[in-house]
Amino acid sequence: MTAITRYPSSLPLPFSRATQAGGFLFLSGQIPMDASGQVVRGDITVQTHAAIERIKETLALTGATLKDVVRVTVWLSDLTLFAQFNEAYRSHFASDFPSRSTVEAKLAMDVDVEIEVQAWLGAVQAPASKA
Repeated sequence: MTAITRYPSSLPLPFSRATQAGGFLFLSGQIPMDASGQVVRGDITVQTHAAIERIKETLALTGATLKDVVRVTVWLSDLTLFAQFNEAYRSHFASDFPSRSTVEAKLAMDVDVEIEVQAWLGAVQAPASKA
């Protein structure tokens, strides 16, 4: 039986920041927030960088990096933001692009982007959960 490790969120909401099952790590969708949990306002470039910085923090809790990300789902408030989003996104992933889907949706807290990732950790053992 495969162990499941959950990384609780510091936010007062009913979800885990990430869940590891076997060699896979599933992160909850990340909207643009600063390190203290405050929503980051600004254009799509600013919001994308903020969301990816929080994703990098969560990945680091497990010893992973963006290079371990194999799948990304992106929600944009308006697909006219797609080109600008791609420029900001590209700056974080260089040439190691994971598989990705992008859709348009109404997002929580009136932000313009939400990003969800799955990473492959392989035989990496998760640190003990802080639950």
